[in-house]
Amino acid sequence: MTSNGAEATEQGWDAPWYRVRTDRFQASFLPSADEPLDAVCNVDVEVRLTADESRWSATVFTLAEVERLMEKDSRTGECLSGRYFWCSDGLIVRDAGIDNITNVLTDLLDCGDFTQVLQRLDDD
Repeated sequence: MTSNGAEATEQGWDAPWYRVRTDRFQASFLPSADEPLDAVCNVDVEVRLTADESRWSATVFTLAEVERLMEKDSRTGECLSGRYFWCSDGLIVRDAGIDNITNVLTDLLDCGDFTQVLQRLDDD
């Protein structure tokens, strides 16, 4: 892990999830099985906060992935031929990779925006 203090205490596969645990949260990513972890650019993530055990979710996209999806839509006619993109729980990041996304999650907690950006999940 790099910058922003996102110190992973444990990370690895727990199929189908790739889990990253820090002292503040556990992030469970659902990448494609054959996708290199440093290239993940479109992924669902569930985050469980250590402090209160609350669960949160987001779909994380890179800017490049959003552009690729909009280009595809321009060819297929979806989303007014690629003129818009939306995702109800979307979070757009500049750089790909699980480590980068983990750093973004840490920063969202640090700056107090986490609960505004991710969607809270109801406990079953």
